[in-house]
Amino acid sequence: MATLPIAEGLTPLEEYLSRCHEPDCEYEDGFLVERNVGEFEHSFLQAILATLFTNHMESWGVYALTEQRIRLTPQHYSIPDVCVLRRDALRESILTHPPLIVIEILSPEDAMSGVLKKCAEYRKFGVEHVWIIDPVEREAYRVTAFGLEKMLDVVLNIPDSLIRIVTPEIFQRLDQL
Repeated sequence: MATLPIAEGLTPLEEYLSRCHEPDCEYEDGFLVERNVGEFEHSFLQAILATLFTNHMESWGVYALTEQRIRLTPQHYSIPDVCVLRRDALRESILTHPPLIVIEILSPEDAMSGVLKKCAEYRKFGVEHVWIIDPVEREAYRVTAFGLEKMLDVVLNIPDSLIRIVTPEIFQRLDQL
């Protein structure tokens, strides 16, 4: 995720939605916003998390999508690294309803202030559970209504559900290659 516009001037929303951008970018108030993508640990952690949610799809009652566009407002589209929806969620090409979980995976170029701004936008949109995972520092955070909480117990979970992500286990998978 990055906060710098990648094009000079304003881009009409229709153009953003109809054109293919490589890599895909976000859209905020007429500006295309570049995302930091493509590094091994970021990409592999994204695959690990999506696989974990897919493997537990039935028992957890959810499914994961990677790099799924979300319309936060009519003029603001974001693309989280991983979003998790309830199995009975409305199927949409572009999400207009809040997913259960949004996960942002930090890239070395990401400034925490920019990631926190983006996470605050997810919370304002109605996402109940927003997680940030740092594959370099091997840390995980939860973004709540009270702010950023470093996960000292190393388990990311959803209360009253079977969902449990044990962060040392996912970080160990990163070290296997």
